Amino acid sequence: VHVAESGGGLVQPGGSLRLSCAASGSIFSIDTMGWYRQAPGKERELVAALTSGRVTNYADSVKGRFTISSDNAKNTVYLQMNSLKPEDTAVYYCNAHYAPTVRDYQGGRYLEVWGQGTQVTVSS
Repeated sequence: VHVAESGGGLVQPGGSLRLSCAASGSIFSIDTMGWYRQAPGKERELVAALTSGRVTNYADSVKGRFTISSDNAKNTVYLQMNSLKPEDTAVYYCNAHYAPTVRDYQGGRYLEVWGQGTQVTVSS
């Protein structure tokens, strides 16, 4: 199983970007998909997450500016980022918690997978 991010790039302050993350491989069910970011010299932090029950969780710093959504049929999650600020500059990583088989799902056994990351740079 792996997840592949896309959509990063360079954008001016106040601009927008949309990140995509697609999970593929032996997946029976996905419990949660989310986005994390890591800026130089800082720890990786949660940006936004979306559960299978459609519950969302956002970092305080991005509330009202970022929106996480998903296409469950495609095992894909999106992060719409508006009103970007220089402090949003970081490598953005996709994360998924999934059950590989129906037995794992029924037993509540989930695995975790991370993407390689995509760079987002907000600068004039």
